[in-house]
Amino acid sequence: MKLWGGRFSENLNTLAARMNSSLAFDQRLAEVDIRGSKAWAKALAGAGILSQEELELLLQGLEKVADEFKGSKFVFQESDEDIHTAVERRLKEFIGPLAGKLHTGRSRNDQVATDFRLWMLETIPHLDGQLKELQGTLIERAERDMGALLPGYTHMQQAQPVLLSHWWLWQFWMLQRDRDRLMNLVEETSVLPLGCGALAGSSFPVDRFALATELGFRRPFPNSLDAVSDRDFAAGFLFWAALLGVHLSRLSEALIIYSSREFGFIRLSDAFSTGSSLMPQKKNPDLLELTRAQSGKLIGLLTGLLAVLKGLPSAYDKDLQEDKPAVFEAADRLADSLAVLSGLIATLEINAGRMRAAIDPQMMATDLADYLVRKGVPFRQAHEAVGAAVQKAEASGKPLSMLPLETWQEIHPAFESDILEAFSAEISVKNRVAYGGTAPQEVLEQLALARQVLG
Repeated sequence: MKLWGGRFSENLNTLAARMNSSLAFDQRLAEVDIRGSKAWAKALAGAGILSQEELELLLQGLEKVADEFKGSKFVFQESDEDIHTAVERRLKEFIGPLAGKLHTGRSRNDQVATDFRLWMLETIPHLDGQLKELQGTLIERAERDMGALLPGYTHMQQAQPVLLSHWWLWQFWMLQRDRDRLMNLVEETSVLPLGCGALAGSSFPVDRFALATELGFRRPFPNSLDAVSDRDFAAGFLFWAALLGVHLSRLSEALIIYSSREFGFIRLSDAFSTGSSLMPQKKNPDLLELTRAQSGKLIGLLTGLLAVLKGLPSAYDKDLQEDKPAVFEAADRLADSLAVLSGLIATLEINAGRMRAAIDPQMMATDLADYLVRKGVPFRQAHEAVGAAVQKAEASGKPLSMLPLETWQEIHPAFESDILEAFSAEISVKNRVAYGGTAPQEVLEQLALARQVLG
């Protein structure tokens, strides 16, 4: 059964039919397609196109089709070129020619655009839930690891010590921005195309505002051309997915480095590690590496869809059939990555002693400059003085903390015998008391805020 074959005198070429078919990926729209068809049937009845008896028969038939999908009993046929064809074909087998009335005033253009948006609106809460679960894991780690000190890095060089809990919460806030963007996407997606037909609108007086309410949309599209051509919501989803992928990749990269023998800050659970087929001693962070690789794939899916969209001249073009595979793949990949990362982070072990031992005295150089500032020395002079001390320490082959007091006082007379206190990593962390800093009391306040945000 074709939905468009009346004016053709021969069948579509076999290879062309295979290329034209979207059933391999759009069959996952079955449930939302039936939901949309039920709402459309009600709209047709409201417009006087269907009698109440016809409406009831159509709704009963659509429910039977839905039950087959729910029970995994639906059998596709070779003639089903997409999910819409398959549903209407099966509906006709249940209720006869009346099924042909269902498509009155509707095009597959507005139908598929509606189905796609419905699927997105159902999928977004699931992904948001997984993001929230990962955030909850990060909060649990921040609570569990409170007090552990970590060398902080900029340019992959030791910079200043921070609380490990502060580092975990960094990841939390990065993911919170992803959740905020995802919720913003709901507003953009929740606009109804149904009732706009192929491009010019429906000639039947269906109530599109009632349709929007029936299907849970916030409003209908005000322009029929825009309704069937718009895929900004899909591009927006793929941008969100790509940026989330970047964030998960950054987190994975850090954990890979910290789990290496050279760092030894963390140890991954066996349940989230793999081995080598050649080297018996290996314990590989493959799941983190795969998450890191996902980022490149997600960026590719975004650029691929943008390339598809950039040259489309009219309301609907068949190029738009390529929108769904990219979005489906991105959603599937992220669902797996988020679940794995939650388990991996929850079960890893930290080596607090190794992290603390890795903090070099030079990491307190800024604290030394702050020491001079508190004694009235302008920061630029203090910075220069501490830089000179670092140079002397490196030249002598001694740690910065081992320079004798007389050397410090030669560099600047404001240095006194209490200078050694500035080399305490614990004091350094404790002093970062400005809002958002790594001081313990600030991190505790940040934790409370994170719990409040998470709900």
